[in-house]
Amino acid sequence: MTEKPSTLYAKLLGETARIGWQELQPFFARGSLLWVGADLDLVAVAVAFAENDKASVSAWLAGGQLGKLEASRAEDLLVRDPELWAVVVAPWVLVQERGTAPLRH
Repeated sequence: MTEKPSTLYAKLLGETARIGWQELQPFFARGSLLWVGADLDLVAVAVAFAENDKASVSAWLAGGQLGKLEASRAEDLLVRDPELWAVVVAPWVLVQERGTAPLRH
């Protein structure tokens, strides 16, 4: 991307929104939903995807802080229906449970 990092961060922060599990289920079914661990900044992860930062994304994947949403977690989300936050960085939808970690501005 050609945007400055702070501008890109602000843009993606503005595109990040609360969403319920019901709205995310089609993305889960397509395999395009990625779970972002509570210890990561959801928007910073989105910036890494947008900037094709393979080193950071690979490290998060290897560390288990980022990954495809598993069926067991999907079932848990269906039962609990917690507040979730999501941002789209095509072809992925990045999602994080609100309350487990604040969005960092």
